[in-house]
Amino acid sequence: MSQIALYTWIGFAVFLAAMFVLGFISMKKTKSVSDFAIGGGNLGPYVLGLSFAATYLSAATFLGYPGWSHDWGLSNLWLFLAMIGGGPIGVLMVAKKVRKLNNGQKSLSLPDWLGDFYNSDLLRVGTGLILLFNIFYIAAQFVAGARIFEYLLGMSYQGGLIFIAVIVVLYVFGGGAFADIYTDAVQAVMMAAAGVFIFISGIVLFWKGSIQATFSGISAKLAGQDANLIQAFNPDSSHFSSLSLVTGAIVIQWAFASAPHLFNKVLGLKSEKDLGKMILTYVITAALSVLVLFGGIYSRAALGDNVAAPDLALMEYAVYAFPAVIVALLGVVVLAAAMSTTDGLFVSISTVFANDIFLKVLVKRGIVKVNGSKAEKIALQISRLSVPIIGLLAYLIVLKPPAYMGDIMWIGISGIAAGTMGPILHAVYARRKASARAAELSMVIGLLSYLILYFGGIVPSTMAAGAVSTFIGIAVITVFAPILKEKQPQTSQKLKKVYNIK
Repeated sequence: MSQIALYTWIGFAVFLAAMFVLGFISMKKTKSVSDFAIGGGNLGPYVLGLSFAATYLSAATFLGYPGWSHDWGLSNLWLFLAMIGGGPIGVLMVAKKVRKLNNGQKSLSLPDWLGDFYNSDLLRVGTGLILLFNIFYIAAQFVAGARIFEYLLGMSYQGGLIFIAVIVVLYVFGGGAFADIYTDAVQAVMMAAAGVFIFISGIVLFWKGSIQATFSGISAKLAGQDANLIQAFNPDSSHFSSLSLVTGAIVIQWAFASAPHLFNKVLGLKSEKDLGKMILTYVITAALSVLVLFGGIYSRAALGDNVAAPDLALMEYAVYAFPAVIVALLGVVVLAAAMSTTDGLFVSISTVFANDIFLKVLVKRGIVKVNGSKAEKIALQISRLSVPIIGLLAYLIVLKPPAYMGDIMWIGISGIAAGTMGPILHAVYARRKASARAAELSMVIGLLSYLILYFGGIVPSTMAAGAVSTFIGIAVITVFAPILKEKQPQTSQKLKKVYNIK
């Protein structure tokens, strides 16, 4: 066994032990669907801010995005602006008002919140089904874990895929949101430290006497390989070849800030007055973590295009630049990033089946006839049992490794944003509440437009297709809200006539 493999096994074993201890403690605290979904709505701003950052970033930040930097060069730094600019703006625009509105609704998830706000089971179930797009997001994180196990531990890709899937499923199965949030907080600190370390390492490695001279030297190395690598808009890039595509990336990052697994973090906050602290914690942590994008640039400058795969560019750079123990620690950080996102996604999807469909539709409408306490127990069982099913589906999607894990991930994010942002923004900002029909129409047309634009090959960038479709969904509810008004019940109209009420 190599030194790197030995250190990786030791580091990962210690990490797993800590995660499972937290998961076990969390399982003891998880008594209801509310606990499983949002930690009972009783969590502090700093732990939630760290959890938000860890979930927002994912393993794509540490493998997929540096892979883009390796292949596309400096143009990929637009992603830094998109993530640190678009994401926080999205949170600031939506989080506070959503949290305030939820004080009355007491919703547990995005479909639950939208269904309650618009009084629409169709919107509740439809949004819940849209969340199944997050299986693509989970699949991308599984790819990251499998790649690390393959590269550092010598496993086969399929063996690593099974290993990471089983680990995540087991500890989310037990602890739900408590496990998700507290383990995420630990993982976020690791990710931020790794981002800073990678950024500084390249400056040390390529040092030319000053910061300016150092980065000029790095740029010269890139230009020597391919002039497009130092262009602001690289024509070879799938997402950053023009200003319009960059704008699309910023817009979809803005929309991503209201993604279901992030939305749950906002609902879990104990006090509304602490929202500012939560957002500041998230922004600082995310900004430090995203510095890892430079790892792909350093990899291209040092190694050229001689890497096993773009998604492994950061790890190839680490092996080139650091001793075995540092490479192993970085591998553990990437695994932490993969787990920090997948657990949140599992919780958000499983909550849909347990709360949004079972409790709020089947039980509430009397389709399933059980009393309150029994219904809660069944819902918690559904939450947990749906986790391995979701894991299996995600595993099957990436049995064959994709060229870029980031593209797989954005299939899920973009589809969800297209179908949900219209109803969310209208609920938060419109002076008059839209009808359920208008919100449902926005959901359907927004999603369909994304499916046509991206899978039809009209807009090849997942980010740009998602951005355009998101705006279509917003436009639909804006246009149809004044037209499709809620009809008053007939009995209400009769009563108005009887009592001469206008």
